[in-house]
Amino acid sequence: MSQNEPKVGVLICNLGSPDAPEKNAVRRYLKQFLSDPRVIQPVVAKWVWWLILNVIILNTRPKKSAKLYQSIWNKFGKGAPLVAITEKQLLALQKKFANTNIHVEMAMRYGNPSIQSGMDKLLKKNIDKLIVLPLYPQYSRTTTESTFDEIHQIKTATNNFPSLQLISSYHTHPRYIKALKQSIEKHWQQHGKPQKLIISFHGIPKIYVENGDVYPRHCDETADLLIKALELKSEDYLVCYQSRFGKLEWLQPYLDKTLQSLPAQGITDVQVICPGFAADCLETLEEIEQENRGYFLQAGGKKYSYISALNETDSHIALLESVITKQL
Repeated sequence: MSQNEPKVGVLICNLGSPDAPEKNAVRRYLKQFLSDPRVIQPVVAKWVWWLILNVIILNTRPKKSAKLYQSIWNKFGKGAPLVAITEKQLLALQKKFANTNIHVEMAMRYGNPSIQSGMDKLLKKNIDKLIVLPLYPQYSRTTTESTFDEIHQIKTATNNFPSLQLISSYHTHPRYIKALKQSIEKHWQQHGKPQKLIISFHGIPKIYVENGDVYPRHCDETADLLIKALELKSEDYLVCYQSRFGKLEWLQPYLDKTLQSLPAQGITDVQVICPGFAADCLETLEEIEQENRGYFLQAGGKKYSYISALNETDSHIALLESVITKQL
């Protein structure tokens, strides 16, 4: 470590979780999340969405979501899995960059630890440069750009802000594809190869794409590279989208509908991987691993398994280190 080298701060960011698996904490979290204009883009008048959110959603959804969070709380360490796993990723990266002028902190776009708190920790170190790495491999205005909005807002309000480097995606990075490939092959060694590997990404409303969001193109590029790396034939895999809500049309094919239709086609053994998630969370652990399993088995499926997110595996940390190092 040289005293003459510039001090670099790295902020890794993910989506976030409630502070507790309780109705009020979930309500606070959902209100922040669903009030973000990047997440809920203007397809209805603002006052209409305000009524839907405050009168209907925030009075019905928190209790149900709190029960789901209770089922996974403390599963990967203290608290919400997404935050606990990100903390492990942070510790691994801090270890990688120990004895250097590179300082790493973590933040969540919604909930805690906030982006402001993560930025404060780095700014107190008098950094010369800030690198922001949202842990979304595929860029979307709903996730990546929302994080950048918050960063820019803090930058505007801060004197002597360091030089800023924003990492918008890493969806085609060779180490990312390699890490996914290794994860799948390890799962195959334990569970065997399925009739279908389902590569599923979080959906967004179709109108967002029509308005210019490149997200599905990034998803396709990731899937294509992964399929090529695994040397899969067209009959070996499917690409789907999960987690829609509301009445808008979302990106298709829908994962739940696909799983319900496969057994009738003779497909009774599937495995699902969600490459868009850098860490397991409520969506992967409950919706993908449990809820969608139920849809498949009820429709006549026999064998279903979820392939974990990359989390804090060595190959994932090596990828993140590579992505960061490239920006130095």
